[in-house]
Amino acid sequence: MKKKYMAAIFLYGSALFMLVGSFTYAGKEKEGFTSGEVDFMELSSPVISNPVELPEKNDQLRFSTIAPPLMVGDGENTYERYGDTETQAKGIFENLEAQLEERDLSLSDVTHLRVYIVSDSNNGGEPDFDGFFAAYEEFFDAEEKELSPTHTVVGVDRLIDPEWLIEIEAVISSSS
Repeated sequence: MKKKYMAAIFLYGSALFMLVGSFTYAGKEKEGFTSGEVDFMELSSPVISNPVELPEKNDQLRFSTIAPPLMVGDGENTYERYGDTETQAKGIFENLEAQLEERDLSLSDVTHLRVYIVSDSNNGGEPDFDGFFAAYEEFFDAEEKELSPTHTVVGVDRLIDPEWLIEIEAVISSSS
């Protein structure tokens, strides 16, 4: 009986500790978010992309399945119809840029990209990450960090259209 009582006290105590700890952590988590505008932060640690602070009252726009544009409809293969990974990525970014301009937004409002890249037979059967990043660097100034959204880039087995080598999702945040 005494063991059951001790176990119950331990479980309730642990639960209370975790609950209080999470509220304490949640409170500390928000201390650094004070600028009130989108802030592309730079960290001193080696990370692939730096965090972006989004103010609570900013509007968000999300694009999913941004596909590469068709270049030549009667091309004989994927590369003639859509291009390689770099060409497809450039087409996607140009399309995204045009869509944003229609809404009085720009690529500087992009805060996150999620990128899916499939294996490319012209790249040794591997996803062409270098091709994507070459296109990315033309549209987002990664060195200056002025226009560098966070991003997740993953290699996947396939996309909905077997001729696409890349598909991108984008999150846009604006105070306008």
